[in-house]
Amino acid sequence: MRGALGGPRVLLRRLREVMAEPVSAQDRLDKIVVLIAANMVAEVCSVYVLRVDGTLELYATEGLNRTAVHLTVMRIDEGLVGTVAREAEPISLSNAQAHPAFSYRPETGEEIYHSFLGVPILRAGNTLGVLVVQNRAHRTYTEEEIEALQTTAMVLAEIIASGELTAMALPGAEPAARRPLHLKGLALSDGIGLGHVVLHEPRIEVTKVIADDLPGELRRLDEAVETLRTSIDIMLEDEGVARVGEHREILEAYRMFAHDRGWIGRMREAVMTGLTAEGAVERVQSDTRARMLRMTDPYLRERMHDLDDLANRLLRQLTGRATGEERAGLPDNAIIVARNMSPAALLDYDRSRIRGLVLEEGAATSHLTIVARALGIAAVGHLENIVGQVDAGDAVIVDGVSGEVHVRPPADVEAAYVEKVRFRAKRLEQYAALRDVPTVTKDGTEIELHLNAGLLVDLPHIAETGATGIGLFRTELQFMIASAFPRTNEQLKLYRSVLDAAGERPVVFRTLDIGGDKVLPYMRAIEEENPALGWRAIRLGLDRPGLLRSQIRALLRAATGRELRLIFPMVSAVEEFDRARHIVERELTHLRRHGHGLPERVLVGVMLEVPALLFQLDQLFPRVDFASVGSNDLVQFLYAADRGNPRVADRFDPLGPPALRALKLVADKAAEYGKQVTLCGELASRPLEALALAAIGYRKLSVSPASYGPVKAMLLELDLAAAAAFVAPLLADGADAGSLRQSLKAFAEKAGLPL
Repeated sequence: MRGALGGPRVLLRRLREVMAEPVSAQDRLDKIVVLIAANMVAEVCSVYVLRVDGTLELYATEGLNRTAVHLTVMRIDEGLVGTVAREAEPISLSNAQAHPAFSYRPETGEEIYHSFLGVPILRAGNTLGVLVVQNRAHRTYTEEEIEALQTTAMVLAEIIASGELTAMALPGAEPAARRPLHLKGLALSDGIGLGHVVLHEPRIEVTKVIADDLPGELRRLDEAVETLRTSIDIMLEDEGVARVGEHREILEAYRMFAHDRGWIGRMREAVMTGLTAEGAVERVQSDTRARMLRMTDPYLRERMHDLDDLANRLLRQLTGRATGEERAGLPDNAIIVARNMSPAALLDYDRSRIRGLVLEEGAATSHLTIVARALGIAAVGHLENIVGQVDAGDAVIVDGVSGEVHVRPPADVEAAYVEKVRFRAKRLEQYAALRDVPTVTKDGTEIELHLNAGLLVDLPHIAETGATGIGLFRTELQFMIASAFPRTNEQLKLYRSVLDAAGERPVVFRTLDIGGDKVLPYMRAIEEENPALGWRAIRLGLDRPGLLRSQIRALLRAATGRELRLIFPMVSAVEEFDRARHIVERELTHLRRHGHGLPERVLVGVMLEVPALLFQLDQLFPRVDFASVGSNDLVQFLYAADRGNPRVADRFDPLGPPALRALKLVADKAAEYGKQVTLCGELASRPLEALALAAIGYRKLSVSPASYGPVKAMLLELDLAAAAAFVAPLLADGADAGSLRQSLKAFAEKAGLPL
């Protein structure tokens, strides 16, 4: 490469010296553009910074009219500079003025320059600005020069991202790198959290990007890549990793990328421009991410996440930082930001320090969401590329009510939310005041309100809310967060703790509902085309009776001298229930034979969540002691809409006539046979839906702890007879098939019901 100052390595060393000088941000930029222009034998070097309003502002120049600095502003869809920013790709032209995107700005005096080289200033794949060099001659820039300018842009990205330039900007024209973000996602867990970002998989911050010893940096890179490859091979050879399944497919993809010559070659080339091994990894991954963010193919977007993770693993190898060590210094007001995570990973954090959870993915009925609700953590999901848009320590507000997230919020927004938190605290005080008030509707009908639970952290909510009992205890959550299969004594201890916390209140234990999307980390996953419809819950338990028997034995022993209520999930035929009940009888016989204490009474029920059971109710109800409706699965099976798939999860309304008619059929049949039925899915946890359920005949609802107060407050104000009379004609044969949601909202508003 031609260079008055000796090439890119010399330039990077000079940049490092400028970065260390105690000068203003403007002086630093002015010196940098002079250095770059001299090094590249260019008559012009300019830095454009992307602003919060989406425009590009000229922040520094060598060669153009200096009076144009901070005055020249262009749209991102304007000119060659705008094209570089929009496409996040370099543009090299020997005759820029002949290009159709060329835009002449007279105040700059650039009409005398013909050749143009512009590269995006990128960080984590996001465009922060554009770095440009120009020459009068019709010059063709070499690949080496383009690479060198991209490397230099990486240094500028850190200056922009640091916020150093913000003080130079007019209000409303600040650099976009630190701009406030107002994002709209999917509300997952109620609540409001104010705090600071903690990345679940933190990006390694590369502090040294300029190399002193290129051969040494190449060796470091090669050694780290080889260590990474070996670690992936070891994981794949581990007997605990399934031979097929999603986990193995991810590792196979990692191995493919780790051996990709193109990926390794680009990082080696970046080192040769003067970067450290860490700087090269970050530079290549940021460029790759910028391209892939602009792709629409979902498969390629998924591969972006694989490459992000692989690059992060490589950076950890190079920096010697162990996974998870950042969690030791969790701030008091942490907002966890992640692409996605398991319930066990969330529980690894210190709950007392977490104020919110923000996800790129997530679903309203996922198990992570259920755990977040149990912990009382505000959560929002479906925020694309949120991990790439925030930095650790950024101020953030999570609104789990509206699904909004504010990153780096302005002072007025933060003040408004502080007031909103105070208002919510007053509402919670009002709900707490209802603790000992019986849940009786305005016209005198008693509604039993129970809690959904699954973890020890849920147990204090029983006393706090004054709940009638636990209508659903999800026993699988203990298995999902454990690193190994819980022994019988461990299960026994948990179940006793639950019964002790409930006291005289009833507790309904659901036997293991694993399989499908509930994969235990220590069990071999089974690859299935449709796991939600596959080998899971009671199907797995009946095929592996030892697993089911050990759990039932622990439950029976835990309930010695007390009442035990059991329900079996995912039952699709009465014969399955008969077989499961037979196992309970066998275990009772075993305990009697060996002199163990027995429960005072054992009640065995069924989860109604498979539509096939709706056509067997006359055979089912004489066999069961009680029933519970799992609305999450029942609704998804009725509509054939995967509740974990964001594209279809909200496509069909559970307040539509098909779902409500199915639910009413169950309530009517239960009343006919004199059997109690509880609705324990997430449907009951929303006041409007709880209104509909009460109107069609449900007198027992089981809700999440956070929803207990709002649902109870609504029921206390409800005229149930009026609600039933209002809903009945809407569900009659021949009625309009549209959702009842808007009609119910109008009814609630007219009746003054708190929703």
